[in-house]
Amino acid sequence: MRKGRRSVKDLEALDFFRDDALVADPYPYFEALRGKCPVQREPHHGVMMVTGYDEALQVYNDTDTFSSCVSVTGPFPGFPVPLEGDDVSELIERHRDELPLSDQLPTLDPPLHTAHRALLMRLITPKRLKENEASMWRLADRVLDDFLAGGEGDAIDDFAGPFTLLVIADLLGMPEQDRDEFARTLRSTSGGGIGGTGEETLAHSPLEFLYERFVPYIEDRRRDPRDDVLTGLATATFPDGSVPDVEDVVRVAANVFAAGQETTVRLLGAALKQIAEDPALQRTLRSERDRISNFVEETLRVESPIKGDFRLARVPTTVGGVDIPAGTILMLVNAAANRDPRHFDDPAAFDPARKNARRHIAFGRGAHTCPGAPLARAEARVGIERLLDRTADIRISERRHGPAGDRRFRYVPTHILRGLTHLTLEFTPAGDEAR
Repeated sequence: MRKGRRSVKDLEALDFFRDDALVADPYPYFEALRGKCPVQREPHHGVMMVTGYDEALQVYNDTDTFSSCVSVTGPFPGFPVPLEGDDVSELIERHRDELPLSDQLPTLDPPLHTAHRALLMRLITPKRLKENEASMWRLADRVLDDFLAGGEGDAIDDFAGPFTLLVIADLLGMPEQDRDEFARTLRSTSGGGIGGTGEETLAHSPLEFLYERFVPYIEDRRRDPRDDVLTGLATATFPDGSVPDVEDVVRVAANVFAAGQETTVRLLGAALKQIAEDPALQRTLRSERDRISNFVEETLRVESPIKGDFRLARVPTTVGGVDIPAGTILMLVNAAANRDPRHFDDPAAFDPARKNARRHIAFGRGAHTCPGAPLARAEARVGIERLLDRTADIRISERRHGPAGDRRFRYVPTHILRGLTHLTLEFTPAGDEAR
C-alpha cells in the first residue's frame, strides 16, 4: 500500500454514505469490501454492498425478487414503515408513493415500469436519435464558439453542461425560443442533493420546472397536432393502445433529463480529463477517430458516472451465496463491479483499446438498463470529436489544478454520482480550417 493511503481496516470503518473522505477516491474502499466478500453488509446503515460483477448482474436481472422502489434514494430517508416478515411486497406497494421520486421511471417495478418504459422507447426511437445526433454537431459548435474563445475554460460548466442541455432540449423538441431559459434554469437547479454525503434534502426543483413547462406543451399539441417532436410526445400511447395521462407523458420527458443530463456531463468530464492528461492518447484519438467509441466505453468502465443503484429485497434470498433477508436494501456498486478482476484484467488501469470494455455495467442491466445509453454515447463521441477538430492541443490548467503528478480535483459530494465539479482546460485552437 502506497504511503499516505489508508489501511483496509481504516477504510472499512468509514461510512461510505456520509464520509467526504471517500468522495475523491472511493476505489480502495470498494476493493477492500470485495476483497473480503463481493456481497457484504456495511455497518453504518445496514446496506448490503454488492461489489462483484456477477453478483450485481444477478440482482439487476431479478425484478421478481428485488424492487426498484429505492433505486435512487437507497437508505435515505428510509422506508416509511418497518419492513417485517418474509414477504414485504404488500408493504412496498402500500407505501411506495410515500418515497421520494416515486413517480420516476427508475423507481417503478413491473408491470407499471414495463408500460412506462415502453412509452419512453416510443419517444426515443432510432429514427429520432439519428435526427438528434445529426444536430449534435451544430450544437457542439454553438457551445464551442464561446468555450474556445479565451484559450482556457471550464469543461464542465462552459462546455459539457450547456452542450448536453441543448441536446436534450433538441431531443424533446422544446421550441427554440424557450431553450435559453430551459438551459439557464436547469443549470442552476441540477447537480443538487440526491445522494449527498451531508444532510441535504432531495432536490426536486429541476423536475418541478420540467413538469411546469411540459404540461402546457403536451396539452397544446393534443389540441393542435403538428409535425414536430412534441406532437409525437403528446400522441404516443402505451403498448395496449391506451392514451397516457398528460402527467405520465411529462414524467417520461422529465426522466430523459433527470436520468441522462447530469451523468453525461460527468462522463464528458472524465473523458476530457483523460485526454488532457495523456498527450500520447490525445495524439492517437486525433489521428484515429475510430478509436473514440471504445475510449468512451473504457471511460464508462473506469469512471462510472453512477457509482451504484439500489434495490430492496422483497423476500429472503441469496446473492453470491450470501443470505439476504427480506427488507434488505442492496447497493449494486457499478463502479466496483466494473473493476472486478474476475472480468477485467488489470482493472484499475485505463486501457482505451481494452477488448471487453463495453461489458461494463455503467448503464445498469436488465429491465432497468438506461434507455438513454445510445444518446449518452453519441453525445460523448460527438463532443470529444468536435473539440479535437477545433483544437491542436488540450492541456490541464496547472494554475487551477496544479502540476502533473500533484493535481487537485474536486468531485461531486454524493454517494451516487461520480464526477468532477470543475475541469479547467487550456487549448491551442486549430484555426478556422477546422470549421
